[in-house]
Amino acid sequence: MDRPSPDPREVVAGLLGDERLTTACAERDMGRLFRILNARGVSTRRIAAAADITQGRLYEYMNGKSRVEKLALFEQIADAFHIPGHLLGLARRVWEPPPPAAGHEREEQPPPAGDELAAVEQFRSADRQAGGGRLYGAVVRHLSERVAPRLVDIGSGPHVFAAAAALTEMAGWMAHDSGHDERAAQHFTRALPLARASGDLPLAAHIAASNSHLALETDDVAGAVGWARGGLDLAARGPRIPALTARLHTIQARALAVARQSAPAAHALEAAHRDLAAPQAADHPWLSPFDAATPAGESALVLRDLGRHEEALSHAEHAVALRAAGRVRSLALGRISLVELHLRRGDPDAAVHVGHELLRTSPTLGSVRVLRQLDGLCQLLERHREYRPVREYLARFDDARRARMLLLADLIPSSPGGTTA
Repeated sequence: MDRPSPDPREVVAGLLGDERLTTACAERDMGRLFRILNARGVSTRRIAAAADITQGRLYEYMNGKSRVEKLALFEQIADAFHIPGHLLGLARRVWEPPPPAAGHEREEQPPPAGDELAAVEQFRSADRQAGGGRLYGAVVRHLSERVAPRLVDIGSGPHVFAAAAALTEMAGWMAHDSGHDERAAQHFTRALPLARASGDLPLAAHIAASNSHLALETDDVAGAVGWARGGLDLAARGPRIPALTARLHTIQARALAVARQSAPAAHALEAAHRDLAAPQAADHPWLSPFDAATPAGESALVLRDLGRHEEALSHAEHAVALRAAGRVRSLALGRISLVELHLRRGDPDAAVHVGHELLRTSPTLGSVRVLRQLDGLCQLLERHREYRPVREYLARFDDARRARMLLLADLIPSSPGGTTA
């Protein structure tokens, strides 16, 4: 006699501390989630019925032939299996217990630093796949409900301030990715004194680099250079972390290149490459990784602004080759750079070839930043409309853009300048 299929909610409840389940949720890989439940004895018929999908579609997800993309379906799955909203980058679900009321005293020890580090890693992983627009609210709620109350606890140690700084900086990046640069600046401004209060100079330098990036994105070139120099000063006063100083030198090089200061920009870029070639220290717990693909992509932008398009193309191709498929936003930004460089070099055929790969970017990627860069790329392509392959590509591009705009309508800022029409 067959054993009855267990209740999927009970199975999920027992797996909420399991790294395999939390990673699947952070990466929004519902096929992997369904395989985990099936391996724990939940029948495919019961999984499909709970998620309100056909068994045929379920098998497509489980076999990796298709992925869940629609926000409504993620919410449906969260509610069907009682997966807490923050694990999938969603708002708190109606069935989740409310946070403790303000002023309600509990005799609990503050969670260890490892808990906040795990939260940072989960948010960071989900952000790479889904984009900051879908996760911003969850990060802000986590800060206000879990971290901020501990900042006023007299027994809290420096790690609490470091966690608050790292999560506040992350919220800033997600606001920037959502097209809300003023809000991003507010988060970065709040993050720096928290990092200083923790005594973590590398973290403070890392936040200075984020301020520099945002200043450059908002056309404050002098501010970008100033923040990069300030970050290098902070980094010099703390433990040596070559990847951190490489990031600061790279953003400084970008700002100097935009300012048409060719020699200083080239020197800063050389300094970044020297740091990357140096023996690397162990990863700092609160700093987002500066892997090999990131400096390659940034170097391409610096060299592009310096007019060295052939060198820029080599770095851009290297960056895309190194990017894992799970880094959806970074891969899209890298391919946008590649298309632009091919056009600047007068090779529209190569631009169209990479452009078709770009169209496969998930239309639900919650990144207004990517959407704006795609619009800028479209304007460049329009200059080559008389060339038939470009004209045919633009027709497909317009169709994909309309679909993307509909799917991201809830994220696109409505204020003037929020995005192009």
